[in-house]
Amino acid sequence: MTTSSPPVMTLELLQQFSDAWTAGDVDRLMEFMTDDRVYCASVGPEPGITYRGRDEVRRGFGAMLAYDSGRERHGGIAFLHGAVGVAEWSFSEISQDGRTRLIRGYDIYQFSGDKIHKKDAFRKILDEEISRDDGDPFPGDRHSPSRHVEGRASLPGEARLRDRLR
Repeated sequence: MTTSSPPVMTLELLQQFSDAWTAGDVDRLMEFMTDDRVYCASVGPEPGITYRGRDEVRRGFGAMLAYDSGRERHGGIAFLHGAVGVAEWSFSEISQDGRTRLIRGYDIYQFSGDKIHKKDAFRKILDEEISRDDGDPFPGDRHSPSRHVEGRASLPGEARLRDRLR
């Protein structure tokens, strides 16, 4: 008698999820999620809006994809340890004033078998053309959600968060 192992998340499956994110394919993204899915976005009033359940997570994925629309996406390292995984990512964009901005982030995942139960995203916004002579002890490592780039969608609560951080 042979016994089969329960399904587990693999780096290949996580890469397929990442590819679906890059393609903006919400239907495909949803296939990777458990029925009791949770998505914690990297922006919003908590900070970050938490979406729970099929309809909310679908709405959250759509909102986040619209928010990052027009930015160039780059992958990074990823690793899995049991039922937890981490994936690095980044976006780059040119603002209306011609400055390059790099947005770096990490997703922390909780898995149930070969499905994603929770995707918790974190991001840093870095201005590449920051002067290193401004007395800042952490040059180039400024998180500044108040620097809004026109021409992209906003998530609910983002304007309130920007105003609070000014």
